[in-house]
Amino acid sequence: MQKFFDALVNVFRIPDLRRRVLFTLAILAVYRLGGHVPTPGIDLVRWEEFFERNAAGIFGFFDLFAGGNIRRLTVFALGIMPYITSSIILQLLTVVIPHLEKLQKEGELGRRKITQYTRYLTVILAVVQSFTISQGLQAMEGNIVINPGIGFTLLTIMSLTTGTAFIMWLGEQITERGVGNGMSLIIFAGIVVGLPSAIENLYRNVFITREWSVVTLIVVLVVMVGVVAFIVLVERGERRIPVQYAKRVVGRKVMGGQSTHMPLKVNAGGVIPVIFASSILALPQTLATMPWARNTPWLDSTLAAIRAGEPLYVVLFVAAIIFFCFFYVSIIFNPNETADNMRKYGGFIPGIRPGKSTADYINDILSKITVVGGLYLAVLCLIPDLMLHGIKLQHLPLIGGWMDEYFPRFFLDGLNVQFYFGGTSLLIVVGVAMDTVNQVEAQLIMRHYEGFTPRAGRIRGRRSSM
Repeated sequence: MQKFFDALVNVFRIPDLRRRVLFTLAILAVYRLGGHVPTPGIDLVRWEEFFERNAAGIFGFFDLFAGGNIRRLTVFALGIMPYITSSIILQLLTVVIPHLEKLQKEGELGRRKITQYTRYLTVILAVVQSFTISQGLQAMEGNIVINPGIGFTLLTIMSLTTGTAFIMWLGEQITERGVGNGMSLIIFAGIVVGLPSAIENLYRNVFITREWSVVTLIVVLVVMVGVVAFIVLVERGERRIPVQYAKRVVGRKVMGGQSTHMPLKVNAGGVIPVIFASSILALPQTLATMPWARNTPWLDSTLAAIRAGEPLYVVLFVAAIIFFCFFYVSIIFNPNETADNMRKYGGFIPGIRPGKSTADYINDILSKITVVGGLYLAVLCLIPDLMLHGIKLQHLPLIGGWMDEYFPRFFLDGLNVQFYFGGTSLLIVVGVAMDTVNQVEAQLIMRHYEGFTPRAGRIRGRRSSM
């Protein structure tokens, strides 16, 4: 612990690093201040009542990434989601559009061009989404919009699109002049800001209203600590493939002749598969709240079978996460191209022939660890649902009655415990925190200071030798 505090002090001893950290904190403060500016023309009391009734659907899911701005319907209500969507779309298009694939291989210049395309697409998506939101708000019952009409539509489009563009600019400023990835830190800030209210709710439930026992509190805390440790363990996990480079003579120099390894992360897709799967399964839950869906018997029963906690929901959720893990990893990693590049530079995997055999070997390993990564994400995201709803196996046909009689109630109906930071949010918070700490640690080591962790290096700080 003393090592951690020493490294923290060293962060503020280095002028450049101190300036970067303070700049990042200032930008995040601006983002939080902007999150309290409401969208004009909205009756916020009626909107909050509507949101509370539909928080379990797609509104609650996107509110997680918007940092609570959808609940308050601020000018930042669209959040960073249009930018994330644009980035994913462009990553997918690089596979089918040769021009984008060429730009991706051109280094820094190509990356800047793709970033520019991402900005344009973000603004377009923001305009479309804000227009859809304005029309949806005016069509809702309860007079949520104070003065409906073309004026409200244009004002909403301008407010929400400007808010998204401003958030995008803030994120890019953090990436360029601050510490860490700006877009990730903005999502991180929106999630972590709910920590004080979560602690307050825990205190109220245990010591004031007495709804929870001390044992329940201990179970929640133990599970949260265990899940965080599990995330750290798996996020750092990787499969290292040994690679040997043969010696080559280039001019008067002898190149190569070294052994290294190719790291393949267990969770190469990050949180993207969870976002895709959750977005798809949140849509039926949102449709289930619509009057026309409730009035259609067959549709109402079908949507009820896909509610959180239902066996069909669990099966679809796990299958969707594993599918999107394979889908996303196949886009960001090409075994054939990797094997080709390895052969060009005289590299080979011991015991594996170069070329197609190497590509097949890498693809086989990648497929195995992707399955593990997908199951890890599924378990992580199902833990909050299990604690709150359980798995309602008693609703299964034929064997439901037997399970209802012999299975424990906490497994079937859950503990009715709200896991304040769900699997998706915990994955984002822990992942962003680890990446940011690693970047700060790299800056410290580069300036001959010790990092936060024992494995960061044993270089003594400049002032420690005095």
